Amino acid sequence: MERRTIVIDPVTRIEGHAKITLHLNEQGRVEDAHFHVTQFRGFEKFCEGRPFSEMPSLMARICGICPVSHLIASAKACDALLAVRIPPTADKLRRIFGLAQVVQSHALSLFYLSSPDLLLGMDADPASSNLFGVLAKNPSLARDGIRLRQFGQQIIERLGGKRIHPAWIVPGGVSEPLTVQNRDAILASLPEALAIAERTMEWFKGTTEQFREEIASFGNFPTLFMGIVKEDGGLTFYDGKIRMANAAGDVVADGLDPARYADYLGEKVESWSYLKSTYYKPKGFPDGIYRVGPLARVNVADRCGTPRADQELAEFHELQRTAVLSSFHYHHARLIEILYCVERMQQLLTDPEILSKHVRAFARPNALEGVGAAEAPRGTLFHHYKIDEQGLIRWANLIIATGHNNIAMNKSILQVAKHFVHGERLAPGMLNRVEAVIRCYDPCLSCSTHAAGQMALQVQLLNAAGEVLDEVVRG
Repeated sequence: MERRTIVIDPVTRIEGHAKITLHLNEQGRVEDAHFHVTQFRGFEKFCEGRPFSEMPSLMARICGICPVSHLIASAKACDALLAVRIPPTADKLRRIFGLAQVVQSHALSLFYLSSPDLLLGMDADPASSNLFGVLAKNPSLARDGIRLRQFGQQIIERLGGKRIHPAWIVPGGVSEPLTVQNRDAILASLPEALAIAERTMEWFKGTTEQFREEIASFGNFPTLFMGIVKEDGGLTFYDGKIRMANAAGDVVADGLDPARYADYLGEKVESWSYLKSTYYKPKGFPDGIYRVGPLARVNVADRCGTPRADQELAEFHELQRTAVLSSFHYHHARLIEILYCVERMQQLLTDPEILSKHVRAFARPNALEGVGAAEAPRGTLFHHYKIDEQGLIRWANLIIATGHNNIAMNKSILQVAKHFVHGERLAPGMLNRVEAVIRCYDPCLSCSTHAAGQMALQVQLLNAAGEVLDEVVRG
């Protein structure tokens, strides 16, 4: 019997274009799987020759979903080039900006992309597995998702002047201070956002019992987990040191300097994808597999540091005596982080210094190399720049969260496909589960490959001779 292949193209309800190939053995069982990122953009290359001061605004154009994350990491790299300490108020304002970004992005992922799976079921008709289907079955849930994303976007607009690609974060700080009117307006909106997060958490926890089979097979395997933590081990999105924990929940590396990421992280290019794969160097490739993002952050952090989020984090860790391993629980972790972000914004906005007018440090370049790191919604983000004496970018390297998760995503689709895909044709429920495990990671493919063109998802089923037996294309 010949080896066969199934192709899913494009993968749907993700941010970007990709395809999946499932390889069957002679007995018709899945033996291998690949997640192909089929777009390429080249931001690292075409920023060469630009003044370093343009980089935050330019890098925000990498993505329309998480421009703030790129603004922050890029500006921190530029702060390193200037060799300055930004004013304390600028630090706090950047943090608020980033927290609002996390809320709106997590809301997009959970409500717009994944709630159809959670509310309607994995076997639902693909024609209704979207936000409109959610609206028809549970109008309040859909409205909450739309409102929560709007909440985050409105804060970004109040601080940065616009919701998409704001240029407010600059080398040395931010360009404008916070006004009393905007502070009061943001504070007034926090209780509604917190209430939405709390009732969504209760709804989500009530759905998990029906997904036992998915929880058991959706990326449920031992890996390392990586995230930035505060000095006290607390959850953070803006600044701190890198921590690595293993599947048992034990810390295997702590206090790693983000600026020295190349000492402990390796990057590998595979012939079948434009997305780089990163790995933990001490364990090599591919054994150095690790995960980043919400699940990783709540696995490596000792605490969140806000009351409601810490309460939910404690309950979350009751799911498993070790680190929580199933990638299905990325959804749960996102909700914990939304609670944290809203509570943390409350703390920062009531700080007496938050209205200070001193929000930017000015300097000429004092270093020829700088690294900026932050936690984007999808995981740890690195921007690394080298400049010449005139301050022009001569080299740039970006490591995006989706790249950190690349090995894990490929292993996850293999696990799901082995469990759910049988025979030579893709039934809708099989196809959706293969896609749904990717949606757990919420990959942002435009960010991670740096490609112009239409995004689509393709899944192919190949036989032992490499011939396409079945193919599904969306987009």
